[in-house]
Amino acid sequence: MAEKFNLVADIREDSGKGASRRLRREGKVPAIIYGAGRPPRALVFDHNKVLKQLENESFYSSILNIKVGEKSQAAIVKDMQRHPSLPRVMHIDLQRIVEDEVIRMNVPIHFIGEEVAIGVKEGGGKVQRMRTDVEVVCLPKNLPEYLELDISALELDAMMYMSDIVLPEGVEIPELAIEVEQTQPIVSIHIIKEVIIEDEEVVEGEAIEGETIEGEEGEAAEGDAAAEAGEGKSGDD
Repeated sequence: MAEKFNLVADIREDSGKGASRRLRREGKVPAIIYGAGRPPRALVFDHNKVLKQLENESFYSSILNIKVGEKSQAAIVKDMQRHPSLPRVMHIDLQRIVEDEVIRMNVPIHFIGEEVAIGVKEGGGKVQRMRTDVEVVCLPKNLPEYLELDISALELDAMMYMSDIVLPEGVEIPELAIEVEQTQPIVSIHIIKEVIIEDEEVVEGEAIEGETIEGEEGEAAEGDAAAEAGEGKSGDD
């Protein structure tokens, strides 16, 4: 089961963009918690404390213990908005959970044995990850912190698939139920080839598509000018 994290929140009475901006200036993170058959509730967290928790990868795939006053509520992160360029959390969406209701969560995949994999050690290839996480469905008590996939026996130019992940008891991957297993590769080992693209040389006297050879362009221009001059002279006469 994934690790539990404790977060202290306060009830947020005001709403709107202006109120949210003010909270962020005060070092707070606006949030909302919903689900479990209860109405949504606006919350606010201390930004620095949230940022500290985010240093742990497990935060995103764990049961969070949200404490408001004397009451506590188990919840999971459903969405998190971040500032595009600053290390700042803008908003958090939380979903309440109850013990007897299944949840859907994305959990990270940990690839075991990368450095000793046959395709790396003997074949000189590099590990290429097509997926780094996967959505699982389970009861809260069965939520894994992460899923492991041992790739130590993976050979050069070979792949491993989502169906190769050994799932803990009570955990399912919805994608496996609706798609063909062999269409879901998640990791492979290949030799990365460097491709050098050289500039094409232009043969002297050969026109490049969309361009006119300088000599022809000059002659055409002179011919047009002469024709125009002739027409003008004839008109004057």
